[in-house]
Amino acid sequence: MHAYRTHNCAQLTKDNVGDTVRLSGWVHNKRDHGGVLFVDLRDHYGITQIVADSDSEALPLLDKLKLESVVTIDGTVKARDEVAVNPNLPTGAIEVFAREATVQSRAEELPLIVNSAEDYPEEIRLKYRFVDLRRERVHNNIMLRNKVITSLRRRMIDQGFSEFQTPILGASSPEGARDYIVPSRLHPGKFYALPQAPQMFKQLLMVAGFDRYFQIAPCFRDEDLRADRSPEFYQLDFEMSFVTQEDVFQAIEPVLAGVFEEFSGGKTVTPAGTFPRIPYAETMLKYGTDKPDLRNPLVISDVTSHFEKSGFGLFEKIVGTGGRVRVIPAPNTHEKSRKFFDDMNDWARKEGFAGLGYVTRKGGEFGGPIAKNHGTEGMEKLYAELGLGENDGLFFAAGKEKDAAKLAGAARTRCAEELGLIEEGCFKFCWIVDFPMFEYDEEQKKVDFSHNPFSMPQGEMEALENEDPLTIKAWQYDIVCNGYELSSGAIRNHRPDIMYKAFEIAGYSKESVDENFSGMIEAFKLGAPPHGGSAPGIDRIVMLLADEPNIREVIAFPLNQKAQDLMMGAPSEVMLKQLRDVHIRTVEPPKNEG
Repeated sequence: MHAYRTHNCAQLTKDNVGDTVRLSGWVHNKRDHGGVLFVDLRDHYGITQIVADSDSEALPLLDKLKLESVVTIDGTVKARDEVAVNPNLPTGAIEVFAREATVQSRAEELPLIVNSAEDYPEEIRLKYRFVDLRRERVHNNIMLRNKVITSLRRRMIDQGFSEFQTPILGASSPEGARDYIVPSRLHPGKFYALPQAPQMFKQLLMVAGFDRYFQIAPCFRDEDLRADRSPEFYQLDFEMSFVTQEDVFQAIEPVLAGVFEEFSGGKTVTPAGTFPRIPYAETMLKYGTDKPDLRNPLVISDVTSHFEKSGFGLFEKIVGTGGRVRVIPAPNTHEKSRKFFDDMNDWARKEGFAGLGYVTRKGGEFGGPIAKNHGTEGMEKLYAELGLGENDGLFFAAGKEKDAAKLAGAARTRCAEELGLIEEGCFKFCWIVDFPMFEYDEEQKKVDFSHNPFSMPQGEMEALENEDPLTIKAWQYDIVCNGYELSSGAIRNHRPDIMYKAFEIAGYSKESVDENFSGMIEAFKLGAPPHGGSAPGIDRIVMLLADEPNIREVIAFPLNQKAQDLMMGAPSEVMLKQLRDVHIRTVEPPKNEG
C-alpha cells in the first residue's frame, strides 16, 4: 500500500464499499455526535467523510486534533444510510470507517477559518495566503486560472501559433508606465528593466522571420494599483506577420470566444466573428468611454445644438464657449421620487464633477429647473429627437467635451445600475477601432501621440505628409468585454521613414528616435514584414470568468494595494554587502517637517 494514499478525497464511490483504503488530507471539519465522531477530510480534489466510534483506535487521536491538521487515515469504505447521503459531494454516498490514524502535521490556532465563507480583512488573507488558498472559492479560482491558461495555449497552437519565450531582463524604455529596474553587478551604474510587455522582442521575432508567435508572458509595471490592475501580471501575448487588422481579429476572436464559452458556466458569449467594431469617436459619444459595457442598454446623445439659444443660461454659456451638452436617458422613472434624481446629482459631485442636471417626466409633464428654463416646446422637440417617452427622465452632462464625455459615461453606468438595467448572464465583447494617431497636449501646447506611437497610421506616409495630424487615425484597437479592456493592440509601423515622420510630427528628432529605439529602428532597416498583434490580459479574463470584483482573487500570491507581499515581507531592506555588490547607495526621502 502507498505510504500516504490509495485514493484521493473525491474518488471513492459505492463501488468501493468494503474496500480497505488509505486517505491523506487536512481536517476540514469535525462533528461529535455523542461518541461518534465525523471528520470531513479534504485534499486538493475534494472531501471524504471519515467516521470513528468507540470501536475505532483512531477516535482518541482524531478527537484531539485541531482543524487543518494533516492526517493519514486507514479504514474501510461503508455505504451511508439513505437519509445521510450528500448529493452535493462526489463521495456523498459513502464514508470511511477509520481504523487507524497517523498525524502528519498538527495545526496550531488558525488566523482564518478555512471551512467558512466568512470574509476576512485582505491584510489577514494575504499575510496567510497559503491558508486562504485552502478555502474553496479561492482554490477554485486558481484552478480555473490553470484551466483557462491551458485552454488558451491549446487554442493558440491549434491556430498555428508557436510559443517562444522573451527576456525578463531587458532595457528600460522611456515610454509607458514606470519600469521596475534591476541593478547590474557586472556593469556598475547600469540597470536592467523588467518587461512591461515583450513588445519589442515579439516584433523582432517577426523581423527574424517567425510568422505567428505567442507566449503566456509575465509583465511588470510600477504603477498605482486598482481592483483590476496588479504590478505583476500575465498576458496572452501574440504577434503575426503579413496581416491586416482584420486578420488579427479573425485569429484571436475564436480563441477568446472559445475560452469564455468553455468556462462561462452557461452565460452567453458574443460568438467569434461577430464582435462589434466601434470607432473610437463613436464609443466616446455613445458610451462616454473607450471601455464600453454593452450589457448596458443606455446610449448617450449629444444635444448641444438644442442649447445654442436657450432659456437655460448656464448651458447657453457652456455651449457658447465651445462646450458640449450630453444626455443620458433614464427610462420609466415616472414612479421614482425626486430623491432619485437628487441622489444622482450628489453622486456626481462626490465623484469630482460640478453636478449632473436632470429633467423628470411623468405622464408627459416635464419637471425640474432645466425643463422650466428651456421650455415645454423645447423639451418636447428634444425628447422627440431622442425617441423618449412620456415617462422617461433625462440626465445632462455639460462642459468641455472631454469632461462632458467622462461625466456622461460614468452617469450612464450609475443610472443603469440604479435602475437594474445591466443585462445578466452574458459576456459581451467588442473591438474599439480607429483611435486617433495624435492629440493636442494642452499643457505642453503641442501635438503628441495619443495612444501607441509605434502603430501604423492609416494612410501611412501620405496621410502624415498631407493631412491635419489631429484627423489621422491609427491601426490601433482595443478588445473590451463587459466594460473591461482586455488588451490593446495594433498593426505596427514597420517602416523607418514613416516612423521618423510620425515622431517628427510629435516633436521628436531623428536623433532621439535613433537613441531611444535603436534596436527596433535598426532592425526595421534590414527588412521587416508588415505585422501586428495584441496581448489579452489573463488575470482580467479569469477575473471575469470567476465573477470576482478584484483581480487579486484570481492570483495565487498577489501583492496588496501598496505593492507589498505581506506573506514574504517584500519589498524589504537588504544587507549592505548586497548593495555594494550592485554598486547602489540608498537615499532616504526627505521627512516632512512639522
